[in-house]
Amino acid sequence: MTTATDTDTDTSRAGAGAGAGAGRGAADDERLRRWRMVLGGDSTETTGCTLTGRDVAMDGALNALYGGGGKPGGRGGSDRSAGLGGSAPSVARWLGDIRTYFPSSVVQVMQRDAIDRLGLSALLLEPEMLEAVEADVHLVGTLLSLNKAMPETTKETARAVVRKVVDDLERRLATRTRATLTGALDRSAKINRPRHRDIDWDRTIRANLKNYLPLPGGDGAGTVVPERLIGYGRAAQAVKKDVILCIDQSGSMAASVVYASVFGAVLASMRTLRTRLVVFDTAVVDLTDQLDDPVDVLFGTQLGGGTDINRALAYCQSRITRPAETVVVLISDLYEGGIRNEMLKRVAAMKASGVQFVTLLALSDEGAPAYDREHAAALGALGAPAFACTPDLFPEVMAAALEKRPLPIPDKETHQ
Repeated sequence: MTTATDTDTDTSRAGAGAGAGAGRGAADDERLRRWRMVLGGDSTETTGCTLTGRDVAMDGALNALYGGGGKPGGRGGSDRSAGLGGSAPSVARWLGDIRTYFPSSVVQVMQRDAIDRLGLSALLLEPEMLEAVEADVHLVGTLLSLNKAMPETTKETARAVVRKVVDDLERRLATRTRATLTGALDRSAKINRPRHRDIDWDRTIRANLKNYLPLPGGDGAGTVVPERLIGYGRAAQAVKKDVILCIDQSGSMAASVVYASVFGAVLASMRTLRTRLVVFDTAVVDLTDQLDDPVDVLFGTQLGGGTDINRALAYCQSRITRPAETVVVLISDLYEGGIRNEMLKRVAAMKASGVQFVTLLALSDEGAPAYDREHAAALGALGAPAFACTPDLFPEVMAAALEKRPLPIPDKETHQ
């Protein structure tokens, strides 16, 4: 029902209004038209609204997905059947229709509903279907889950779809991420003989409070003599920090895998960071050597299967050579199929050695995820709070971890 309502809000901008009834104003006609589009054909008599022109075609596209059962209760009724059938040509026409009548954001929602409600995943294995769909992060997740079943004739088209989404994400996220993290790396490299513009005045004043001298006059005024200056280092080419991204590739983490792969490629492009990317289910795969191309990373994953966080963290722990200069980012819903106590011991050991440990329940725009609250609470007790993170917030989270300052947790009520 939510999708139909959201869709109707957008269709009201484009469709022609239904004919006005006697004595009704334009505002009333538009309101009834919207209700008619939400509720479907069964509501024609009760709303007194008959669709015309472009509205008829839009209603047909909506009815093919959300209606067709002939029972009252609106398009979202669970008893209604769908009208697309299993025909690839009819689905291709429908995909073309919704792209004609609705904006891109609505098209993406309708495509996801079609995949979920009508079982169209199999049709995405056909090249002509992939060429007709509107590409987004969720479609990429679906394609990755179908990767092993995908015929060779479709894989090239699928890679082109994934490439388009990845390139769009990189353009949106890369510049800000590099700028934010470069600043954080500069600030994390303190030097004691800085140039004037590089002086960290806050730390310099704190370090020299013992050198406070009162001024004559007895009114309490005084000055701090800065015998020791503390400043920020500036962008050197040597590796300053190590980052390990440890990504849960279970089916529920599809969008997070897409975003994490893009961010992994961005981080790997920074010379002052040494980035490692590890994906896991019940097995662990190191995809670091593919980080120059996030599409290769994505097709190296296998969404679905179980989860063994402990095994993944054991591998990451074995690759840490400079604990005090390492940030480990675990991206997982924390539904652990491995040894829970061992997982927590590994996190505690890494933190005790100086590793900055970050737990993200999701890296996506999908809102609060489902996650294992008991494990999240246990990690929080170890000083590694678990929280969901949007792609826009991720650079700030990484900057805070690199500088070893408190993380910018977005919602205190959804983390432990």
